[in-house]
Amino acid sequence: MAEREALIRDFLEAQEWDRAERAPLAGDASFRRYQRVALAGKRAVLMDAPPDHEDIRPYIAVAKILRRLGYSAPEIYAEDPDNGLLLLEDLGDDTYTRILDQDADGVRERALYELAVDLLIDLHRRRVQEVTPGLPPYDDTRLLDEAALLVDWYLPAMRGKSTPAEVRESYLETWRELLPAARGVAETLVLRDYHVDNLMWLPGRAGVAACGLLDFQDAVRGPLAYDLVSLLEDARRDIPAALIQDLKARYMEASPGLDSEAFWTSYAILGAQRNCKIIGIFTRLWLRDEKPAYLAHIPRVWRLLEGDLAHGALKPVKDWLDRHIPRPGRGAPPAGGAS
Repeated sequence: MAEREALIRDFLEAQEWDRAERAPLAGDASFRRYQRVALAGKRAVLMDAPPDHEDIRPYIAVAKILRRLGYSAPEIYAEDPDNGLLLLEDLGDDTYTRILDQDADGVRERALYELAVDLLIDLHRRRVQEVTPGLPPYDDTRLLDEAALLVDWYLPAMRGKSTPAEVRESYLETWRELLPAARGVAETLVLRDYHVDNLMWLPGRAGVAACGLLDFQDAVRGPLAYDLVSLLEDARRDIPAALIQDLKARYMEASPGLDSEAFWTSYAILGAQRNCKIIGIFTRLWLRDEKPAYLAHIPRVWRLLEGDLAHGALKPVKDWLDRHIPRPGRGAPPAGGAS
């Protein structure tokens, strides 16, 4: 810890921020830590990402893409990728989550979500070559590895024993059947964690630049339905069903050349894949990383997953889940409390 602190002090000193006051900012589910640094009326954000746990180079690369496209990713003031340190533009405190938590009457909810959808509309109108230079593909191997988190972490936690190899393989086979249909839409830059915790309200900026972007280092090149799923199937908060329908209509009305059937099939498949992944990740955060708070969200994620399973294309996964994790057994693992 002392060695890490010395690296941080040297980094800040090289940028003439060594005398700055430092205060912790809210963290996330990763190993990254954030601090606000303030000096002589100026503010910035220090990202501390230990390189044995995190590689900040993807963050740097995606930030540059987003800023070149005119979106409000934080400007990078200084970088030390070998030591996992960045000095970033401070976008303030108005995260979507904070505003929505204070929006008891839902007055601002619609406007914030419409802005987030409009940003996706703008992004998805651009040529894939323009928005994804150098980004890895969201290929079937990655999608399968993520879907497997349900049977590798959640199912053992619920049953108290490892998932048998043949059961795991039968689960993955259902996904192999479905994933080609998820690719029935065009590819684009997929931010992957596009939800209210990672969006900022920047009222001083025009158009979609008023939507600030955080936590995009895992961006890939993949199906354009994915980020709309991330936004509207939020693992951490409930969104009114009527608003979701209006937002879906807003997206489709602004995308006249889109094949509606192919898009909503892709949306349902990617939503189910993502929700299976999240259930596994939240269980892993409890078991491996001693972060049990995420267990409280698992019942909501199951409800979202069951909504995805209502699409006819998801029948293979639905049948598998009905057989191996029937509805009475769907909820948080026992240590998280019954759902």
